[in-house]
Amino acid sequence: MKNSGNAIVLSHISKEYVLHHEKPTLVEKLIRNKTERFMALNDINLTIKKGERIGIIGPNGSGKTTLLKIIAGITTPTKGSVYTNGRTVSLIDLEAGFHLDLTGYQNIFINGLLLGINKYEIQKKIKNIIAFADIKQFIDTPLFMYSEGMKLRLGFSTAIHANPDILLLDEGISVGDNEFQNKAKEQIHRLLKKNKTILIVSQYQKIIKQYSKRIVFMRNGIITHDGGKMLIKKYFV
Repeated sequence: MKNSGNAIVLSHISKEYVLHHEKPTLVEKLIRNKTERFMALNDINLTIKKGERIGIIGPNGSGKTTLLKIIAGITTPTKGSVYTNGRTVSLIDLEAGFHLDLTGYQNIFINGLLLGINKYEIQKKIKNIIAFADIKQFIDTPLFMYSEGMKLRLGFSTAIHANPDILLLDEGISVGDNEFQNKAKEQIHRLLKKNKTILIVSQYQKIIKQYSKRIVFMRNGIITHDGGKMLIKKYFV
């Protein structure tokens, strides 16, 4: 049910992909289409209340990251509806929305606007975003000159300064060197203290235990278990 106490409501979410196993020739394309349909998610129903900390676990290929991408709006479901209440920030694809020919400074504004930060907010926060990403000497350089680590740090810094109501993590705290990872974890801990809603996908027991109080277990595109931390002991044997 969509009410003020809910942060996320997923109703009958399914996601189907069409897999092309080989590039067909013109003749093959006219005769037959070598494709396979794959259900990444199958009729997912999930309600998350404001301030909940959810760990999503399961084997590789079970649909965990696809589910987060649908909540983030990075991809759309084949069927079903998604409801989010508040500013949703994803640390799944940190380079999404970046333009390689624009400078770091320009990309902060573009990425910030995509995250729902208005121009005034970005202007107030831009010095902190640059300082946190530790790219001050390169901020007026086009992004194609950046290393992968620099782009990831810039993406993380922009996202974390968006002051999200809902934060989506897919191993997102494993960004950059140890010093930057420690800074990233400190920022996430601040969000936890502010009672933000957090969803995290991880294969690491320590991270799941640290950041979540409710566990959702997925397998083959469906939710098989939804409950407390006893699921951690059951899964991480």
